[in-house]
Amino acid sequence: MKENVPFSNLDRNKIIQNLTKTKFDLVIIGGGITGGGIALDAAARGLKVALLEKGDFASGTSSKSTKLIHGGLRYLKQFDFWLVKEVGSERAIVHKLAPHLVLPEKMLLPLIDGGSYGKWLTSIGLKVYDILAQVSGDDKRKMLEKKEALELEPLLPKKKLKGAGYYAEYRTDDSRLTIENIKTSLSYGAIALNYAEVSAFDYTDNIISGLHFKDFISGHEFTIKSKYVISAAGPWVDELRSLNNSKKGKRLHLTKGVHLVFPHTKLPVKQSVYFDVPDGRMIFAIPRGKITYVGTTDTNYDQDKDNVKLDLADALYLIAAVNNMFPKIQLELDDIISSWAGLRPLIHEEGKSTSELSRKDEIFISDTGLISMAGGKLTGYRKMAERVVNLLSKKMEEEEGIELEECTTVQIPLCGNDFKKSKHVKKYISEIFQRIGADAFTEYDAWYLVTTYGKQTEVILEDYSIQKDKDPYIRMAKAELHYGINYEMITTPMDFFIRRTGRLYFDIESIPFLLDPILGEFKSIFKLDDSQIQAWKEKMMQELHEHSVFSLDRG
Repeated sequence: MKENVPFSNLDRNKIIQNLTKTKFDLVIIGGGITGGGIALDAAARGLKVALLEKGDFASGTSSKSTKLIHGGLRYLKQFDFWLVKEVGSERAIVHKLAPHLVLPEKMLLPLIDGGSYGKWLTSIGLKVYDILAQVSGDDKRKMLEKKEALELEPLLPKKKLKGAGYYAEYRTDDSRLTIENIKTSLSYGAIALNYAEVSAFDYTDNIISGLHFKDFISGHEFTIKSKYVISAAGPWVDELRSLNNSKKGKRLHLTKGVHLVFPHTKLPVKQSVYFDVPDGRMIFAIPRGKITYVGTTDTNYDQDKDNVKLDLADALYLIAAVNNMFPKIQLELDDIISSWAGLRPLIHEEGKSTSELSRKDEIFISDTGLISMAGGKLTGYRKMAERVVNLLSKKMEEEEGIELEECTTVQIPLCGNDFKKSKHVKKYISEIFQRIGADAFTEYDAWYLVTTYGKQTEVILEDYSIQKDKDPYIRMAKAELHYGINYEMITTPMDFFIRRTGRLYFDIESIPFLLDPILGEFKSIFKLDDSQIQAWKEKMMQELHEHSVFSLDRG
């Protein structure tokens, strides 16, 4: 495993100085999974790379997906074989790059009376899926009889159930996958900065030669020089094209996807289920530690991109879908403990509904040289990066006679990965539990640490051992925070609770208990005054409110 490269807001002035003094080969706008993947690919090929993100890393779409590295089974219904083949093949590659973070997850596809999937078509579809995605061994699909399906998931409707398809996918934490890509790019010389919004472009002979950005921490504006600029800004791609005066031809079509989180005791599925809804859509129910989450919706969106919220119609739709498939459950609005809502930056196609729009990525190049990448799926991030850096490589060869190396990211393990196989991850989880179990930690806590940080857990446990608080959970959270501040550019408590640890979604009940101790650490480390700490506390309480059932206007 590579040594961690220091990556801290405590060094912010030095990072900005490096950004402004260096002439870069490439500046990437957008610190989501696409931008992070591009940074790693380009830096690994020897380019001088900078990455700017206007909020926190992964704070847009890349923290609000279904958190699956999956092959897009439903795209077979649209005959999108190319997409299924590419992302299906990528699953095993991304798992190999971070086996602690991209975890094998068997998926159950129930076949019910009147459902959109019949037994014969499902069997054929899953077989085609296996072939396109090059699935082998135990991961190959199986067709289950009714009795076998009920043994795997007793909550399924006995009267309507006819059997099930059973196949393999992978589960991840999208925010963590993003930050690990960015951190890995640093070891190849990339420079990255969050809370830095691009405000204008510079041009030489009508070709982009740099850009201006505002640093939200200091409030100052800075300039960067660069030969090339790639916009990987997700839902904000068209805004940057407008800033560049190049928004013409194809445009983005934003759709909203919502996920609801329930205590696992309220929706105690034994494993992940991918089921159809009477309106023809498909929904996931995915158990994860203490919770089960359900998603997603797919509705047109034209409101504030920086403040995408759950609304009552979204919640009722998903609850009705769950109650229809799991009649013993009967969830209610008050059972929701958390939620997330994000945007899909799809490419607009006239006359097509939201669910019919392609999930393929596309690249736009303006007359002034701005390269924009839009569309695509979490699973395909590495191939998307390869495509756009290949395009850049071709431009550099034609314009400068510079020949870049081929893409090598298929062989670059992400930070935290020192594992050969999944079984080594499981063995390490057991080892960590043996080491922390005496301090009242559970197997879940060991699983959480390893599937969040991989072997970087060692740095956290070393810090934990010197903490003085009586409560072990406070000591561990402080150790996590110190790691995140030193190596993951944590800048605010929201970065910590939402994106670096996922607590807002997966362990929301821990936040009120940990909030004051964590705020105390921020005050001490960053030498902040009481007013800043109070403002952050109010903001975090607002986040808790907005992601919970209490935010819903029930009329």
